[in-house]
Amino acid sequence: MSLTIGVDVGGTKVAAGVVDERGRIIEKLRRATPAASPERTAAAIAAVVTELRGRHEVTAVGVGAAGFVDEAAGTVVFAPNLAWRGEPLRAKLTGMLGLPVTVDNDGNASAWAEVRFGAARGHEHVIFVSVGTGIGAGFILGGRLYRGRWGMAGEPGHARVVPDGRLCGCGNRGCWEQYASGSALVTEARDFAMRSPGGAMRLLQLAGGNPTAITGTHITVAASEGDPAALRCFSIVGTWLGQGLANLAAILDPGCIVVGGGVSEAGELLLGPARAAFDKALPGTGYRPQVEILRAALGVDAGIVGAADLVQNGHRAG
Repeated sequence: MSLTIGVDVGGTKVAAGVVDERGRIIEKLRRATPAASPERTAAAIAAVVTELRGRHEVTAVGVGAAGFVDEAAGTVVFAPNLAWRGEPLRAKLTGMLGLPVTVDNDGNASAWAEVRFGAARGHEHVIFVSVGTGIGAGFILGGRLYRGRWGMAGEPGHARVVPDGRLCGCGNRGCWEQYASGSALVTEARDFAMRSPGGAMRLLQLAGGNPTAITGTHITVAASEGDPAALRCFSIVGTWLGQGLANLAAILDPGCIVVGGGVSEAGELLLGPARAAFDKALPGTGYRPQVEILRAALGVDAGIVGAADLVQNGHRAG
């Protein structure tokens, strides 16, 4: 049985796992991302891989990195939520680990995993959107992973939806991920709690009375209890998400859309408003086949599984 290690590197975490040929995770580890330092981030990746290698015989390492990735060169060109700028990540990790390493965008890795082993099995035209700290994406077109000419396709989180809106880590204002991500969910809740503390009593109770201490977990807990303020936050963010998904569907005409990332763990709290907004915004509704919006089957493990499978079966990705 051939084993590879998949590493999913985001703005807040480095998650790594040993994965077999069927996409099953044998063991996984998670560490915080030292996002302000490229050197420390590479060291964190090498450390988790080294720890896993100590217990498993692996042949290669696949990394899914949040940012604009030149997959052919193994370079992270730019990462809005990390300090990577022209980072030669593949060369650096190959030297540190002494193993073959591939580097791809984390959204591409997750999309590949969901098509191979998850919610999108059997589909050849798939949009995968990861809703986490920001928004990542991956596109499967005609059964092949689409990276674009320079390897930087799949970044709709940085499409501008509000002129002169909230400042984004990419340097622009009004990007989609500033309104439809986990960060946006927290922003909505904190702003509401500061403006109307009487209407956000449950959120404030969970956060120890401090509006700036409200987290995504607090919002999800409160919403699952039926708290109107928390449900309002999910409705706002879910509506922004659905409208953006409708724009993507108008351009790419997918067979299905898969929503993953940490915020997708909230399930229908997020996807219910997203589906309603999607149906309202999609051009030609009623005259085109219905597009399913599915929750990722592999959850937060999709990036690990996809990165590991791409290093093992990358020739099949296109």
